[in-house]
Amino acid sequence: MNTASATALTPAPPAAQYRLAGDLAIWIFILAELLAFGVFFSAYAFTRAHHVELFDAEQRALHRDVGALNTALLLTASYFVVRAVQAAERFAARASSHWLLGAMVCGAGFIVLKLFEYGAAFDQGVSLSSSPFHMFYLSLTFFHFMHVILGMVILAALWFGARAGRYQPGDMNGMETGAAYWHMVDLVWLILFPLVYVIH
Repeated sequence: MNTASATALTPAPPAAQYRLAGDLAIWIFILAELLAFGVFFSAYAFTRAHHVELFDAEQRALHRDVGALNTALLLTASYFVVRAVQAAERFAARASSHWLLGAMVCGAGFIVLKLFEYGAAFDQGVSLSSSPFHMFYLSLTFFHFMHVILGMVILAALWFGARAGRYQPGDMNGMETGAAYWHMVDLVWLILFPLVYVIH
């Protein structure tokens, strides 16, 4: 048998197996949430185009440094969640739970800073009806804030699961599902922060 014949008879290596991390349902939910935020963002941009000076003036009154710190907290939390998933895949349940705890601390920091920001805004008379900009600012950030709250509940559930050794190679669906949701929360903020706080 010549080399060409042998090559022809040699079975091809199996194709790489690709899979969606986490439940399909969470990805449908994430796409729906991103669509909802996309509609919000489009409405914001449309309204801003007709009230540029008003939006610019009221943007400057926001606590941009607090928003930047919250961005750092969410990015750090997402990094910790990635490390938690990686640790669980190495059978390192203890390390995974520690990374998740770190992510929860960052998420709690975001919540505290956001409450401080809301309190300062309300003290200044900011409300949904005080201006078009304030209506979008409060609606968008509070909608995202509620997603962070849900994300914290999910991270807490993952933390308890990791402490119990529930996640390991071949049984990562719950961990990956929760991680996907948290990364969506982070992604939305990475669009929301420059759009509402920075871009003039």
